[in-house]
Amino acid sequence: MKAAICTQYGSPDVLQLKNVEKPIPKRDEVLIKVYVATVTSGDCRVRALNVPLGFNFIMRSVLGFSKPRQPILGSELAGVVEAIGKDVSKFKVGDAVFAFSDMAMGCYAEFKCISQNSAIALKPSNLSFEESAALSFGGTTTLSFLRRAKIQLNDKVLVIGASGCVGTAAVQLAKYFGAVVTGVCSTANIPLVKSLGARDVIDYTREDFGVNNEQYDIIIDAVGGAPFERYEASLKDGGRVLMLVAGLPDMLYAPWIAMTSNKKLIAGPVAFSADDIRFLADLAQAGNLISVIDKRFPFEQIVEAHRYVDTGRKKGNVVLMLTHSV
Repeated sequence: MKAAICTQYGSPDVLQLKNVEKPIPKRDEVLIKVYVATVTSGDCRVRALNVPLGFNFIMRSVLGFSKPRQPILGSELAGVVEAIGKDVSKFKVGDAVFAFSDMAMGCYAEFKCISQNSAIALKPSNLSFEESAALSFGGTTTLSFLRRAKIQLNDKVLVIGASGCVGTAAVQLAKYFGAVVTGVCSTANIPLVKSLGARDVIDYTREDFGVNNEQYDIIIDAVGGAPFERYEASLKDGGRVLMLVAGLPDMLYAPWIAMTSNKKLIAGPVAFSADDIRFLADLAQAGNLISVIDKRFPFEQIVEAHRYVDTGRKKGNVVLMLTHSV
């Protein structure tokens, strides 16, 4: 089978298409013929070993010191079950599914084996394979942080980076949980963010959210790079900043903020379960969650797809088309 191999850490040019052995499902695994994969910011950070401050050695020990131990990157896919292991009971051959492999990766390949008990679910019937493949990364990240923030009905939520992969999911999920959402994005993306459920949108090229005297219960920073002090004045009493891309200093600072104020900084790894994937599927099936697709690239153009995501200018998601029959 064809797979994209990451030969070393570096620019998109380190990705090479090669023929590798097709996997065989174990007893509890399904073999998925991959129709669509995605290129997320997380995939690009792994490829380049572009990690938050303080995490370089930690991530090398997890991922591999000189190059990825798992040379096939990619964490999201959608496709059709081609074969099943002898103990598989939750899926059958021919099922249309989507799955999230997270740090196990391996989705940049024509076939992928995954346990029936892991983050895999039937494809929502009202979504395309492309839209289904793009549900997981932004959705699980947002769910994890909103739960830690204990989002409540009528909370005022500010989403910074509201037009990106995680941001578009955050706007929709915060709205679903009953929050009043304000998005921050560029001029061109205002209609998109409003269409996803944001009551208000701030154009960061014309206005600074920090000086408009508005205060929020939750601020979701899906972009990263700013300290807690950037948001403090915009938080209500008891407010929470969710730093989705945080360095080690931010994480170490969080307990001090909690001890010395009535506000919180929430950062750290994303925690998700297989139930979260099914929850996202149910929301999508009910029309409460959509995947925004910016660009589609044929698998052969995976280097160009990574270059595009590296620009930081994508709206929603970028998908890789591994088959032309979707």
